[in-house]
Amino acid sequence: MSNFKIEAVIREDQGKGASRRLRNEGLVPAVVYGGAKNKKPLSLSLINKDFVKLTDNDSFFSSIITLVVGDKEEQVIIKDLQRHPAKPLLLHADFQRITKSNKISIKVPITFEGFEKSAVAKSAGKFAVEANVVEVLCLADKLPESVTVDLSTVEEGQVLHLSDIQVPAGVEVAALRRGADHNQSIGYVYSPRGAKA
Repeated sequence: MSNFKIEAVIREDQGKGASRRLRNEGLVPAVVYGGAKNKKPLSLSLINKDFVKLTDNDSFFSSIITLVVGDKEEQVIIKDLQRHPAKPLLLHADFQRITKSNKISIKVPITFEGFEKSAVAKSAGKFAVEANVVEVLCLADKLPESVTVDLSTVEEGQVLHLSDIQVPAGVEVAALRRGADHNQSIGYVYSPRGAKA
């Protein structure tokens, strides 16, 4: 798990006007919620240029983040991030507190491995990726940086599904909890002619 740290300041002002003022000052409005039952959501502001640098790293979105507010630290994950459509500006961020006893739902990258070892690759077959992230459910201390799919034994025309993802002990693919009809495809093997088998 990567170690990311963000410094934040509690903000008292609420509403669109206050958020606009913060953005004009180079700050990003944010909210942190969740955790223990009696913990209230906290409105924060973050420094845009520092925050943008962290979001350039893909693993930021699938990592536990240390949020530093004054002399206190909280462990959080990012749940939502709104970006400016044209500028390198972040408009708003939602963080969720994590606890040792509550499972978190978070998207992690899928790593496809071993295709070059397969018989179909040796006969010039190709593999097309349909999904490169998957939502997993786990306790914070079980959060993987990524999950893997072994392609070393795939065959011509084979379609890979969420159930083909290898997850560590204590980690579940969230969609599969909803039943077999949610076992969507994540990639497929096709011939060099480009037609999906």
